[in-house]
Amino acid sequence: MSSITTPAPEPATSATAAATPARERRLRWALTDCWTVVRRDLTHLVKQPSLIAWQLGFPIVSVLLFVFVFGSAMDVGEGVDYKDYAMPGMFAMTMAFGFMNTAMSVVVDKERGVTDRFRSMPMAPSAVVTGRGVSDVLHAALDLAVMAAIALVVGWRSDGGLLATLYAFALLLLLRFSLIWVGVWLGLITPNQETAGNLFAVAFPFGMVSSVFTPPSFMPDWLGAVAMWNPVSSTSNAVRELYGNPLPTSGSWIEQHSALMAVVWPVLITAVFLPLAVRKFQRLQT
Repeated sequence: MSSITTPAPEPATSATAAATPARERRLRWALTDCWTVVRRDLTHLVKQPSLIAWQLGFPIVSVLLFVFVFGSAMDVGEGVDYKDYAMPGMFAMTMAFGFMNTAMSVVVDKERGVTDRFRSMPMAPSAVVTGRGVSDVLHAALDLAVMAAIALVVGWRSDGGLLATLYAFALLLLLRFSLIWVGVWLGLITPNQETAGNLFAVAFPFGMVSSVFTPPSFMPDWLGAVAMWNPVSSTSNAVRELYGNPLPTSGSWIEQHSALMAVVWPVLITAVFLPLAVRKFQRLQT
């Protein structure tokens, strides 16, 4: 009686091997489309000198106003030079206010039909959101470089060493990166440019009710507690410590662990608003 030989099943790894090139193609596609969106945003910036003037002018005006005009009347205690206290906070405030620019750009693209055009094109669905994130980080790096140059001109110095100084700038960009997704989400849910202009009412207290310009311990107890737990305060205090600049001293847990919270806050903000932004973008009606 002849025996029947059952063919051996093909190894399961063949399906995995076939799926791997497909994933790699999708990743390359997403990265290429992301870079295309980034190039578009950078090209618009170069072709609109007014935007560059605003980006370079705002840090200059901010330093002159808050350090030399208001700063002459400010006292943060213990004979501290006010610019040494204020400049790290102003770095953080500039990064925090940047989400308004993100939101406005998203609203403008949405009103002009650019967003719908992107969604109808054969491009990676993530490219619009990730491209906006990358281009905004590049814009933020330019803002930070200008602000740092101005700070050096007016006499501010970092005494924390090269690595500590670079890490401080990385924390500032991390805060900006997390707030990009807040700006994208707000831009997607905002109906028009007129309404987007009202976002300043959100950004102003977010940046100002913090330790940027004065220690929270100098404020009323309830307002000081809000300022201490503001993510901008954590980043401000963390970079002050890294720069070797004066720190607010109240003994509170949040101020004593500002270096930790300068990482935790951006991670939490990104974890909440990045999915919200992506989901809202995917649900936009064409």
